[in-house]
Amino acid sequence: MSDVSMLAQQLSRKRIRRYSIIGVVVVAVIAAMAIDTKVVKIGSGQDVQEQGFSPDSYGEKTFPGIQQDVEARAVDAKTLADALKANQQAAVQQYGVGSPLPVIPVKLEGVVQSGQMGIFPLKVAGLPEGNVIRLQTGPAITGTDLRDASGKIQFGDFTNQIEYQNAGSAINRAMKAKVLDKLDRDALPGKTVQVVGVFRLLTPNNWMVTPVSLEVK
Repeated sequence: MSDVSMLAQQLSRKRIRRYSIIGVVVVAVIAAMAIDTKVVKIGSGQDVQEQGFSPDSYGEKTFPGIQQDVEARAVDAKTLADALKANQQAAVQQYGVGSPLPVIPVKLEGVVQSGQMGIFPLKVAGLPEGNVIRLQTGPAITGTDLRDASGKIQFGDFTNQIEYQNAGSAINRAMKAKVLDKLDRDALPGKTVQVVGVFRLLTPNNWMVTPVSLEVK
């Protein structure tokens, strides 16, 4: 066999070995990718996470737990008003969540007075002189009192301030859909209502209550 033929055979064998090694590496990479790949069903909770934070999904999922927590801890309005008048610091420690402006759960029965923009003063029997209670019914629900009511939802649970704020708004929307959407606001004045809700303690004798449940008698 000539030197040229031998050299050609050697080069051919080297090419075969090189291609074989490349083929093994490619197969190994594909196998590793397959192992590391997660299959996510469209519409599942994982799918929502992959797509990014969905405020409305979060609100719908979270509000029932907030509602249950508030209903379990709500204190009668007269008891709460008397406690705040007697010793505000002690009352906040006993009933409130968060600081420096705590959120307090309350339950009450009162007569609806004339209001504006979905906010109605309530006449509640037995309260100390000068106490004012207002109930917000929408269409716009303001504030983050529901988000902050349990103390379990923290800023660190979210990627940034925007998500944190959007979570509060979404919880308000979820409450509105479940509690307030069928409410006839025009017919409320003069009616007696039973309310369980929360308010942020800005002043001890002026409460803006955001409801988690509302019954018109």
